Amino acid sequence: MSGSITVIRPGLHTTVQDLGRWGLQARGVPVAGPMDVWSHRLANALVGNARSAATLEITLIGPELLFDDDRLVAVAGAEFELSVDDTAGKVGVPQPVRAGSRLRISRRSRGARAYLAVAGGIDVPAVFGSRATHVSSRMGGHEGRALRAGDCLKLGSPSRLDGRARAHDGAAATSPVTGAATVCVEPGGTARVRVLPGPQSDRFDSAALQLLQSASYRLTPDSNRMGFRLEGPALGHRDDREMLSDPTAFGVVQVPRSGQPILLMADRQTTGGYPKIATIITADAGVAGQLAPGDSIRFVVCDERTALAELGLRERAVQQVEALAS
Repeated sequence: MSGSITVIRPGLHTTVQDLGRWGLQARGVPVAGPMDVWSHRLANALVGNARSAATLEITLIGPELLFDDDRLVAVAGAEFELSVDDTAGKVGVPQPVRAGSRLRISRRSRGARAYLAVAGGIDVPAVFGSRATHVSSRMGGHEGRALRAGDCLKLGSPSRLDGRARAHDGAAATSPVTGAATVCVEPGGTARVRVLPGPQSDRFDSAALQLLQSASYRLTPDSNRMGFRLEGPALGHRDDREMLSDPTAFGVVQVPRSGQPILLMADRQTTGGYPKIATIITADAGVAGQLAPGDSIRFVVCDERTALAELGLRERAVQQVEALAS
């Protein structure tokens, strides 16, 4: 069975995202993918998709979508109000949508990005092995851009749609889903993330890591999917030496001469020449992905043992939900 959804209202910035284009950074191809990979995986699991299926990443203001066939849908991540026609839905709980129905994702109360998974996935053409949208290079997704009113997106064939709806009936809000949730942004837009010292932390003043933790940093208005420009305590370089560009990673904190950090995100460039003082641990990467311009972030340095233990906890929580859908 194949079907489609038509965009009635696109929201502020809604794009098609899957897990991204890995393995091609050496050739200058950016990764892209979800800003909150944990919520992307959770949404897919709730409708019985593989974790690699394409979802819609919804930023700040949600879309209105018209379905032309019966589907199971789920929204995970930021807390939005949602409804199917006149029936209210709930984030983190799968629900059926009938042919001719409209799904509306409206008021946001916490977090910045939600992920809409549709049984069967969003079936746009793959580019370099991925359906992820990278807007600045106009690559992937739907015509390499954010969705517009009137766009029509093909859907893949769902697996065991009716059985999936019954399997999750009354069970979707149980502890595995709660444990897999990643929206740790407080009302008013503040979040705490843990970091490991970065590969060039020796290029900074001896007190720089302590200074990084001393106060919150605010996301400036020019923050986006490529990176968050932060405003807070300035971090001093040890000397004026230049460094060769080297690969970038999601959640790395690089610091130009101004001393104001830049937190690189999903659409980051493939290499960078600013020294990197820290990197957000993988377990907390989705928390950072839930921030918006004007929000605040607080960094806390941890050790590798903590980072690995927290990753294990997060992974097991999401895998529990994926196992329910298998």
